Amino acid sequence: MEYKERVYRQRLDETRWFSFTVKYKETDLWIGVDHASWRVEILSRATALVRALRQEMDRHVAIDPGYATALTPYPAGEEAPGIFREMSAVALRSGLGPMSAVAGAVARQVGEALQREFGCREIIVENGGDIYAWIERPIDISIFAGPSPLSGRVGLAIPAGVSPLGICTSSGTVGPSLSFGKADAVTIVCRDCALADTYATAFGNRIRSEEEIDPCLEEIGQIPDILAAVCIKGAKMGIRGAFELKIWNNLES
Repeated sequence: MEYKERVYRQRLDETRWFSFTVKYKETDLWIGVDHASWRVEILSRATALVRALRQEMDRHVAIDPGYATALTPYPAGEEAPGIFREMSAVALRSGLGPMSAVAGAVARQVGEALQREFGCREIIVENGGDIYAWIERPIDISIFAGPSPLSGRVGLAIPAGVSPLGICTSSGTVGPSLSFGKADAVTIVCRDCALADTYATAFGNRIRSEEEIDPCLEEIGQIPDILAAVCIKGAKMGIRGAFELKIWNNLES
């Protein structure tokens, strides 16, 4: 089952964020900047960043096509773009191919660049359900889990003072990304957004039934870099880590 309409973007707090989207080829980012930091130049700069980053990545894949198709750790040479070297490094820790970290890596690089250049106090960059977040105030993040009855009704309450964060979700029932599992959602929170992305994919691959949630959470608990995790399959959910569970009684709240 594939969900292309990103309805979860409609639930963002417009009183807190000035938001816009940047699309180039398959890349589709939602970016939110606090109103006090917003400048019109941010939009054109974000667009230029995405285009340049994607073109750099595409050029290298044309030279080294194995990088894009590897399903196990794959080293990036010194001639590879910096983002590819970073993706290879974090994917080595999850045991997956480096493209398992691409959405989180792109979100982080764009978010960090905009912070650095414009001094944004708060910024969120969402890339296909993977989020780079720098926040000064608490924020609640709901989890889109496709056909699960828990979709949009549960999430994490993220406190202030923990930035930067990567909040990344993998699913075997939502979207076009490759997953060998059947989880409706596996959300992983790390300091590094690319690392959160590859771990979300790794544990999403492992969950094919409700019974596999608890063993995955046990293993997740042994990984210090993972600050929190939520695993959803059907009507069952498991949570582990430092952040509180947030529950919405209805989708309008």
